[in-house]
Amino acid sequence: MIKKPRGTIDILPEEMPFWHFIEKTARDTAALYGFEEIRFPTFESTELFTRGVGDTTDVVQKEMYTFRDRENRSLTLRPEGTASVARSLVENGRCSGTMPIKLYYLINCFRYEKPQAGRSREFYQFGCELYGASSASSDATVISLADTLIRRLGIKGARLHVNSIGCPTCRAAYRTALQEYFRSHTEELCETCRTRLETNPLRILDCKSPVCTGIANGAPKTIDYLCEECAAHMTLLQSSLDAMGIAYTVDPKIVRGLDYYTRTVFEFISPMIGAQSTILGGGRYDGLTKDIGGPALCGVGFAAGITRLVLAMKESGVEIEDSHAPALYIASMGEQASIRAAAICARLREQGLTAEYDLIGRSLKAQMKYADKIGARYTLMLGENELQTGTAQLKNMQTGTQTEIDPGDTDTLITALYE
Repeated sequence: MIKKPRGTIDILPEEMPFWHFIEKTARDTAALYGFEEIRFPTFESTELFTRGVGDTTDVVQKEMYTFRDRENRSLTLRPEGTASVARSLVENGRCSGTMPIKLYYLINCFRYEKPQAGRSREFYQFGCELYGASSASSDATVISLADTLIRRLGIKGARLHVNSIGCPTCRAAYRTALQEYFRSHTEELCETCRTRLETNPLRILDCKSPVCTGIANGAPKTIDYLCEECAAHMTLLQSSLDAMGIAYTVDPKIVRGLDYYTRTVFEFISPMIGAQSTILGGGRYDGLTKDIGGPALCGVGFAAGITRLVLAMKESGVEIEDSHAPALYIASMGEQASIRAAAICARLREQGLTAEYDLIGRSLKAQMKYADKIGARYTLMLGENELQTGTAQLKNMQTGTQTEIDPGDTDTLITALYE
């Protein structure tokens, strides 16, 4: 038997109501804030991610699916969406003109990492990007959108954690302080973090090793090294969140895992889904478009893993009704009844009603069990006798009540089904 590749998932029909609900809620919430949808390629030039995401990040060094095409060009399956949005804006000349630019996307991404609950090698994201607004108010707007989405999904107990990692100017002093601190623990650090100590010490703060995490807990904090402008930005963000009534925790451990972040970084954390508790994360990336060869254009945004949102919803007790349950199932007996059932279903579908009838020759008893299993609201018994007399029994599957109806009178049937 051929099995799916390790780290991939099948999203089966019984799971789809959650996914459809999340996707619709995400689109509706984004539209409420004035965001428009963008779509972009599943694979990009590898250089986009080495320059945009950062060649010292785990994503680039360990997790990307990179391959050569027939012309020996290096291409990579997208590991995230932000770099692709930035590339699209630069390539399509959208970095000038009316600002801000507000975009959202629903995409699949690919990272070669350890599969676990809520994390797979092909995963699905909802993301929002706001470009062209440098104020902390734009950060607060994006965070507010995320907060609204989480509440609309019915997720309970999610808590916003915010931090500032400063700008390139003030981060230089912080980098030096980090290196001095971690050098006193060099022998205790994992092999990867020993390399990071010289190339990108900020990444040590994001290491998942328990030993490195313990050491990082005593490291200098980013907010203690902010320049005047970055400190003012953080203060304004907090004031804006307070004014919006969005509760938060200032968490110096939040640094995110990608190099393009500047100043604001944030995560929504749900304690209900175990170790992989971050259900949504983002921040500001003011230098990204310039890093990939375009003009400077400030940006802020977030991405949420849909699988983790589903887990958090289920743990919160959210139930989603399957909207695909048919309005009518026709239990037919005999060839002529089956033909009439097909005609009735075709007419009902034209009117926007979901209808089904037997396709595999089940007995009447088996058909009724099937109708109950698929959640049909009504059933209609149709056999030779019903065709001859012009009367059939329309049964409400919830109440058990039956109504006599002419199976040839589809207008009356449609009216009954809409009641």
